[in-house]
Amino acid sequence: MKVVAINGSPHKDGNTYQCLEEVGKAVQAAGIDYEILQIGTRVHPCLACSHCIENHELQCVQDDDGVNEIIKKCIEADGIILGSPVYHGGIAGGMKCVLDRLMLCAGCVDNQLHHKVGAAICTLRRSGGMETYQQLLGTMDAMEMVIVTSDYWGAVHGHQAGEVQQDTEGMEVMAKLGRNVAWMVKVIDAAKGKIDPPETHARTFTNFIR
Repeated sequence: MKVVAINGSPHKDGNTYQCLEEVGKAVQAAGIDYEILQIGTRVHPCLACSHCIENHELQCVQDDDGVNEIIKKCIEADGIILGSPVYHGGIAGGMKCVLDRLMLCAGCVDNQLHHKVGAAICTLRRSGGMETYQQLLGTMDAMEMVIVTSDYWGAVHGHQAGEVQQDTEGMEVMAKLGRNVAWMVKVIDAAKGKIDPPETHARTFTNFIR
Protein backbone atom coordinates (compact mmCIF):
# COMPACT_ATOMS: atom_id res chain seq x y z
CA MET A 1 0.00 0.00 0.00
CA LYS A 2 1.21 3.46 -0.83
CA VAL A 3 0.09 7.05 -0.46
CA VAL A 4 1.54 9.86 -2.56
CA ALA A 5 1.28 13.57 -1.87
CA ILE A 6 1.67 16.32 -4.45
CA ASN A 7 3.48 19.39 -3.16
CA GLY A 8 2.00 22.16 -5.28
CA SER A 9 4.42 24.77 -4.00
CA PRO A 10 7.49 25.82 -6.00
CA HIS A 11 9.34 25.90 -2.66
CA LYS A 12 10.67 22.40 -2.14
CA ASP A 13 11.07 22.66 1.64
CA GLY A 14 8.48 25.32 2.41
CA ASN A 15 5.38 25.30 4.57
CA THR A 16 3.29 23.10 2.28
CA TYR A 17 6.05 20.49 2.20
CA GLN A 18 6.36 20.58 5.99
CA CYS A 19 2.64 20.02 6.40
CA LEU A 20 2.73 17.10 3.98
CA GLU A 21 5.65 15.71 5.95
CA GLU A 22 3.55 15.84 9.12
CA VAL A 23 0.76 13.95 7.37
CA GLY A 24 3.32 11.46 6.10
CA LYS A 25 4.69 10.69 9.55
CA ALA A 26 1.29 9.38 10.60
CA VAL A 27 0.83 7.45 7.35
CA GLN A 28 4.23 5.79 7.69
CA ALA A 29 3.65 5.06 11.37
CA ALA A 30 0.70 2.95 10.22
CA GLY A 31 3.02 0.89 8.02
CA ILE A 32 2.08 2.45 4.68
CA ASP A 33 4.62 3.74 2.16
CA TYR A 34 4.55 7.48 1.58
CA GLU A 35 6.14 9.74 -1.01
CA ILE A 36 5.95 13.49 -1.60
CA LEU A 37 5.97 14.39 -5.28
CA GLN A 38 7.45 17.81 -5.99
CA ILE A 39 6.08 19.69 -8.97
CA GLY A 40 8.62 21.51 -11.10
CA THR A 41 8.98 25.26 -11.38
CA ARG A 42 8.22 25.25 -15.11
CA VAL A 43 5.23 22.97 -15.46
CA HIS A 44 3.10 23.56 -18.55
CA PRO A 45 -0.62 24.29 -18.49
CA CYS A 46 -3.11 21.93 -20.10
CA LEU A 47 -3.42 22.68 -23.81
CA ALA A 48 -6.95 21.27 -24.07
CA CYS A 49 -5.68 19.39 -27.13
CA SER A 50 -7.66 16.25 -26.15
CA HIS A 51 -4.77 14.06 -27.32
CA CYS A 52 -4.91 11.95 -24.14
CA ILE A 53 -8.67 11.45 -24.52
CA GLU A 54 -8.75 10.73 -28.23
CA ASN A 55 -5.86 8.25 -27.99
CA HIS A 56 -6.92 6.74 -24.64
CA GLU A 57 -3.49 7.46 -23.21
CA LEU A 58 -2.87 7.78 -19.48
CA GLN A 59 -0.27 10.45 -20.02
CA CYS A 60 0.03 13.96 -21.38
CA VAL A 61 1.46 14.73 -24.81
CA GLN A 62 3.70 17.28 -23.06
CA ASP A 63 6.47 15.08 -21.70
CA ASP A 64 9.27 17.44 -20.70
CA ASP A 65 8.27 18.80 -17.29
CA GLY A 66 7.85 15.77 -15.00
CA VAL A 67 4.06 15.82 -14.86
CA ASN A 68 3.71 12.42 -16.55
CA GLU A 69 5.76 10.88 -13.74
CA ILE A 70 3.36 12.41 -11.22
CA ILE A 71 0.39 11.05 -13.19
CA LYS A 72 1.95 7.58 -13.27
CA LYS A 73 2.63 7.53 -9.52
CA CYS A 74 -0.89 8.74 -8.74
CA ILE A 75 -2.36 5.94 -10.86
CA GLU A 76 -0.24 3.38 -9.00
CA ALA A 77 -0.99 4.76 -5.51
CA ASP A 78 -3.74 3.73 -3.11
CA GLY A 79 -4.14 7.25 -1.78
CA ILE A 80 -3.43 10.76 -3.03
CA ILE A 81 -3.01 13.92 -0.96
CA LEU A 82 -3.13 17.30 -2.67
CA GLY A 83 -1.25 20.17 -1.07
CA SER A 84 -1.01 23.77 -2.24
CA PRO A 85 -0.14 27.18 -0.85
CA VAL A 86 -2.74 29.89 -1.26
CA TYR A 87 -1.86 32.24 -4.09
CA HIS A 88 -4.20 35.22 -4.42
CA GLY A 89 -7.11 33.36 -2.87
CA GLY A 90 -6.74 30.07 -4.74
CA ILE A 91 -4.57 27.17 -5.84
CA ALA A 92 -1.00 28.00 -6.83
CA GLY A 93 -0.61 28.29 -10.61
CA GLY A 94 1.80 25.38 -10.99
CA MET A 95 -0.46 23.10 -8.98
CA LYS A 96 -3.45 24.05 -11.13
CA CYS A 97 -1.46 23.09 -14.24
CA VAL A 98 -0.62 19.69 -12.74
CA LEU A 99 -4.17 18.99 -11.58
CA ASP A 100 -5.75 19.94 -14.90
CA ARG A 101 -3.52 17.46 -16.70
CA LEU A 102 -3.70 14.74 -14.04
CA MET A 103 -7.48 14.74 -13.97
CA LEU A 104 -7.82 14.83 -17.75
CA CYS A 105 -5.25 12.12 -18.47
CA ALA A 106 -6.03 9.79 -15.57
CA GLY A 107 -9.67 10.52 -14.87
CA CYS A 108 -11.74 11.71 -17.80
CA VAL A 109 -11.76 8.64 -20.07
CA ASP A 110 -10.82 5.43 -18.26
CA ASN A 111 -10.91 6.76 -14.71
CA GLN A 112 -7.87 5.43 -12.90
CA LEU A 113 -8.54 7.51 -9.78
CA HIS A 114 -12.00 6.31 -8.76
CA HIS A 115 -12.22 4.77 -5.29
CA LYS A 116 -8.70 5.87 -4.38
CA VAL A 117 -8.40 7.59 -1.02
CA GLY A 118 -8.03 11.35 -1.35
CA ALA A 119 -7.30 14.25 0.99
CA ALA A 120 -6.32 17.91 0.71
CA ILE A 121 -4.34 20.49 2.64
CA CYS A 122 -3.29 24.07 2.04
CA THR A 123 -1.04 26.64 3.66
CA LEU A 124 -1.69 30.34 3.86
CA ARG A 125 -0.45 33.58 5.35
CA ARG A 126 -3.80 35.14 6.22
CA SER A 127 -6.90 34.28 4.15
CA GLY A 128 -8.07 32.26 1.16
CA GLY A 129 -7.63 28.95 2.92
CA MET A 130 -11.21 27.72 2.63
CA GLU A 131 -11.44 28.65 -1.03
CA THR A 132 -8.24 26.81 -1.87
CA TYR A 133 -9.11 23.82 0.31
CA GLN A 134 -12.51 23.50 -1.40
CA GLN A 135 -10.91 23.76 -4.85
CA LEU A 136 -8.61 20.86 -4.04
CA LEU A 137 -11.43 18.76 -2.60
CA GLY A 138 -13.63 19.57 -5.60
CA THR A 139 -10.98 18.22 -7.94
CA MET A 140 -11.07 14.83 -6.22
CA ASP A 141 -14.82 14.91 -5.79
CA ALA A 142 -15.21 14.90 -9.58
CA MET A 143 -12.99 11.82 -9.85
CA GLU A 144 -15.16 9.55 -7.65
CA MET A 145 -12.46 9.38 -4.99
CA VAL A 146 -13.05 8.48 -1.34
CA ILE A 147 -12.36 11.78 0.40
CA VAL A 148 -10.95 11.66 3.93
CA THR A 149 -10.89 14.58 6.36
CA SER A 150 -9.46 15.46 9.74
CA ASP A 151 -11.27 17.07 12.69
CA TYR A 152 -10.96 20.54 11.17
CA TRP A 153 -10.39 22.07 7.75
CA GLY A 154 -6.99 21.35 6.22
CA ALA A 155 -5.62 24.91 6.23
CA VAL A 156 -2.44 25.71 8.17
CA HIS A 157 -1.13 29.22 8.74
CA GLY A 158 2.41 30.39 8.12
CA HIS A 159 4.27 32.81 5.88
CA GLN A 160 8.00 32.27 6.07
CA ALA A 161 9.18 28.66 5.69
CA GLY A 162 8.77 26.87 9.01
CA GLU A 163 6.14 29.18 10.49
CA VAL A 164 3.47 26.49 10.09
CA GLN A 165 5.22 24.69 12.96
CA GLN A 166 3.89 27.47 15.21
CA ASP A 167 0.30 26.69 14.22
CA THR A 168 -0.13 23.98 16.83
CA GLU A 169 -3.73 23.19 16.03
CA GLY A 170 -3.03 23.15 12.30
CA MET A 171 -0.22 20.65 12.66
CA GLU A 172 -2.40 18.47 14.89
CA VAL A 173 -5.00 18.51 12.11
CA MET A 174 -2.29 17.30 9.70
CA ALA A 175 -1.33 14.40 11.98
CA LYS A 176 -4.97 13.36 12.40
CA LEU A 177 -5.49 13.57 8.67
CA GLY A 178 -2.55 11.22 8.15
CA ARG A 179 -3.99 8.70 10.59
CA ASN A 180 -7.40 8.85 8.93
CA VAL A 181 -5.93 8.45 5.45
CA ALA A 182 -3.91 5.42 6.57
CA TRP A 183 -6.97 3.88 8.22
CA MET A 184 -9.14 4.31 5.12
CA VAL A 185 -6.44 2.87 2.84
CA LYS A 186 -6.31 -0.18 5.11
CA VAL A 187 -10.11 -0.48 5.23
CA ILE A 188 -10.36 -0.50 1.44
CA ASP A 189 -7.50 -2.99 1.15
CA ALA A 190 -9.09 -5.28 3.75
CA ALA A 191 -12.39 -5.22 1.84
CA LYS A 192 -10.84 -6.58 -1.35
CA GLY A 193 -12.35 -9.94 -2.20
CA LYS A 194 -14.99 -9.51 0.52
CA ILE A 195 -17.01 -6.45 -0.41
CA ASP A 196 -17.32 -5.59 -4.07
CA PRO A 197 -16.83 -1.91 -4.90
CA PRO A 198 -19.78 -0.14 -6.52
CA GLU A 199 -19.87 -0.19 -10.28
CA THR A 200 -18.59 2.81 -12.13
CA HIS A 201 -18.98 3.87 -15.73
CA ALA A 202 -17.98 6.65 -18.06
CA ARG A 203 -19.84 9.92 -17.79
CA THR A 204 -22.20 11.20 -20.45
CA PHE A 205 -20.63 14.52 -21.34
CA THR A 206 -23.07 17.35 -21.97
CA ASN A 207 -22.94 21.12 -22.21
CA PHE A 208 -25.52 23.87 -22.09
CA ILE A 209 -26.29 24.11 -25.78
CA ARG A 210 -27.52 20.54 -26.25
